[in-house]
Amino acid sequence: MSSGVASQPLPGPGTCRPGTAGDNRSWQAVKMRVVEFWLTVFVLFSLLINGKAEVYIVTMEGEPVISYTGGIPGFEATAVESDEKLDATSQLVTSYAQHLEQKHDMLLDSLFDHGTYKKLYSYKHLINGFAVHTSPEQAETLRRAPDVKSVERDWKVRRLTTHTPQFLGLPTGVWPTGGGFDKAGEDIIIGFVDSGIFPRHPSFGSLNSDPYGPLPKYRGKCEVDPDTKREFCNGKIIGAQHFAEAAIAAGVFNPSIDFASPMDGDGHGSHTAAIAAGNNGIPVRIHGHEFGKASGMAPRARIAVYKALYRLFGGFIADVVAAIDQAVHDGVDILSLSVGPNSPPTTTKTTYLNPFDATLLGAVKAGVFVAQAAGNGGPFPKTLVSYSPWITSVAAAIDDRRYKNHLYLGNGKILPGIGLSPSTHPNQTYTLVAANDVLLDSSVMKYSPSDCQRPEVLNKNLVEGNVLICGYSFNFVVGTASIKKVSETAKSLGAIGFVLAVENVSPGTKFDPVPVSIPGILITDVTKSMDLIDYYNSSTLRDWTGRVKNFKGTGSIGNGMMPILYKSAPQVALFSARGPNIKDFSFQDADLLKPDILAPGSLIWAAWSPNGTDEPNYVGEGFAMMSGTSMAAPHIAGIAALVKQKHPHWSPAAIKSALLTTSTKLDRAGRPLQAQQYSETEAVKLVAATPFDYGSGHVNPRSALDPGLIFDAGYEDYLGFLCTTPGIDVHEIRNYTNTPCNYTMGHPSNLNTPSITISHLVKTQTVTRTVTNVAEEETYVITSRMQPAVAIEADPPAMTLRPGASRKFTVSLTVRSVTGAYSFGEILMKGSRGHQVRIPVVAMGYWR
Repeated sequence: MSSGVASQPLPGPGTCRPGTAGDNRSWQAVKMRVVEFWLTVFVLFSLLINGKAEVYIVTMEGEPVISYTGGIPGFEATAVESDEKLDATSQLVTSYAQHLEQKHDMLLDSLFDHGTYKKLYSYKHLINGFAVHTSPEQAETLRRAPDVKSVERDWKVRRLTTHTPQFLGLPTGVWPTGGGFDKAGEDIIIGFVDSGIFPRHPSFGSLNSDPYGPLPKYRGKCEVDPDTKREFCNGKIIGAQHFAEAAIAAGVFNPSIDFASPMDGDGHGSHTAAIAAGNNGIPVRIHGHEFGKASGMAPRARIAVYKALYRLFGGFIADVVAAIDQAVHDGVDILSLSVGPNSPPTTTKTTYLNPFDATLLGAVKAGVFVAQAAGNGGPFPKTLVSYSPWITSVAAAIDDRRYKNHLYLGNGKILPGIGLSPSTHPNQTYTLVAANDVLLDSSVMKYSPSDCQRPEVLNKNLVEGNVLICGYSFNFVVGTASIKKVSETAKSLGAIGFVLAVENVSPGTKFDPVPVSIPGILITDVTKSMDLIDYYNSSTLRDWTGRVKNFKGTGSIGNGMMPILYKSAPQVALFSARGPNIKDFSFQDADLLKPDILAPGSLIWAAWSPNGTDEPNYVGEGFAMMSGTSMAAPHIAGIAALVKQKHPHWSPAAIKSALLTTSTKLDRAGRPLQAQQYSETEAVKLVAATPFDYGSGHVNPRSALDPGLIFDAGYEDYLGFLCTTPGIDVHEIRNYTNTPCNYTMGHPSNLNTPSITISHLVKTQTVTRTVTNVAEEETYVITSRMQPAVAIEADPPAMTLRPGASRKFTVSLTVRSVTGAYSFGEILMKGSRGHQVRIPVVAMGYWR
């Protein structure tokens, strides 16, 4: 175990000597550090004696800062109204926060001997509680202690792993309305809870732009890089902190590769920050080729970094909650979370109520919009890891840009594949040689030589000037082999290029094109790989021992650098997690639609950290092309920043509503969206997409700036949703919200979301929605349609709203037939001034 020890180094020889008064003070400091070191050792030794220590998150009686309404002598109320920013600088807030922390410390001191536990964090602003590293026996003592409401063992989270501004129409349709790209997102602060940032990347530079002035509303701090002694901030990056206490306590934190600072040791955090808020017009150059210019969605927004994810192990909820709590305290406007639990939390009865989701509820109460990656467990149903109505769960789409390449064989066959590579010399063919046939010694077979990861086991004399054929094994899937290394091997042996053939494929394997400096291609279709192997074997002359006498097969590689733009875009990516949403760990369906929205998340070019090893094909590079809902979430965070810039007083729910109701269900060719899915043979096919794939639809930034109507909701509404959801213990709700269930909305489907979901429809059910006009006076005609198994009717059929006015309408759903499957439909509100407001409707009918 390494908890705390590495961060308390012993003084070395000559560190300081006693003598002068200043020296005495230094000597006192050294003695204090020595005492702290041995105290840490004593804590760890005690924990080892008492049994295996773990991290627990404890919630306490008493409101956190955002919901404290007064009542304790000497401490005035600090509660914020729903969607109101927290004033962390006020004396009321700081004194009450200190009071909560003292209560945490007093409780621990009263129960346990000093040195038998270690408190990691106090949570004061969004939830009232703390994280502690202690033994299971002591955790049980905490559970029985007065004023303790819940004790949960910490659980792990994982990362949910440029052309898109043009694809989304930002440069022509959105940025001009905010003053151009050099003003898009001005003074909006996006907080990133991720793996840190590489601050010296041009996507985050501040030298070639107008100076960034101070932002008094932001109160975060900037850590100093312990190696370079340089600050991480530069005006564009406005805050940078790291959170690793739980990781250290778990014994998995390694400062040499994880960096005890906001430095990105992974690449993921730099990538997501650049997608949302990277500078505009940054050339994406790899191997001397420019793949276009990169830009964030809100290129002028500020970046606040809260590092809580790490390269080898992901992260821990205790660190993530501390990061979110700090971000809201510091004054971020938007939170981008490309992070989610490994599975539904089994320690609680409901997906909506745990320290993580309760902290996010507090963030939304404090006026912060939260975008979270939906998860990468697709294309299977119920794979979401983002559940709650107060956050925006983002699914991943493939955009219109695809890269393809071709291998031209000497027998006239043309084999398609992928590879961001230059072509071999035009009008020239080259001899094909397979790695297994050019070994220096047959004993090297133990090294999997066909992977082409080790140039020293291959005969340079036989490879030089030829095209090297390698095999795509399982090592590439698990990351112990990389296409980058194949390219380096081929280049070092003097090969003209390389071919990587996939001979068998595991379900779920996805192949992304990788930039390489020499001609190279990955043949992903197994049948095409067989065509290559058959041609190679039939044209290669061997002696009676199998040794090659003469290589006769020839081929050439095309140019894979140029993207092909497709109209059949966007499509829901294969890996993108699917609904229906679940309300508990027994996977019961929720009356709430998730994911919320679809955004680009496949083959996204963005900044990369040279330290980044998350993706072996981009080690040491300045940019990477990545896929995942991790890439989709910061698209929405950046676009939400543009909406927030235009409408600074809108609530998180209003911003979410604007994004959802203006999204599209059609692709670029005007056809209904499709989703990638597995066929019976485990090949990828396209099927008609549903709201369980894309939520409301694919984001449309231009329309989101002017949605016409919004469906607003606040903290009280979310409490009502929780209190109305069947099966949730009211005591559990009180544990996490410090509020009794004195408000109900009849049915959770009545929560004022821009969608309607009824997972168990019996006979007829009527739900209510309220819309608010955020434009000029307009008359809306309401139409509804549904698949035949469920009848739908909206009332009234039309309504006129003045600016700022709100009106209720009802939607009645009736079971016509029971099919055992969900029925999908929508409500469409067409305005007389051209606004169109659309919400999806999802229901499954039962006879009783």
